[in-house]
Amino acid sequence: MKTPVASLLISAALLVSAGSALASEALAKKYNCLACHAVDKKLIGPSYADVAAKYKGDAGAEAKLVAKVKNGGAGVWGQVPMPPNPAVPDADIKTLVKWVLSTKK
Repeated sequence: MKTPVASLLISAALLVSAGSALASEALAKKYNCLACHAVDKKLIGPSYADVAAKYKGDAGAEAKLVAKVKNGGAGVWGQVPMPPNPAVPDADIKTLVKWVLSTKK
């Protein structure tokens, strides 16, 4: 009896995780992030996988990146500046940043 219940719980967790990833990708599309970024390759800006690798183990990464997405920035990944995104709700920025930081190479 324990095995089917455990399997069901694991399956539910995987579905939630996959749903969250799809929702975050939808947010990236909605706010036009994918015009400059891709999950696995550099476009105008760095790939999300490169961002996740750079900030892996950095306890303050989420807060730094939320601020950078909101306010824009330049110089960390080259000379092309990232424009500010003041119209994107803070909750959506936080969701996007968590998704980016969870990206694997």
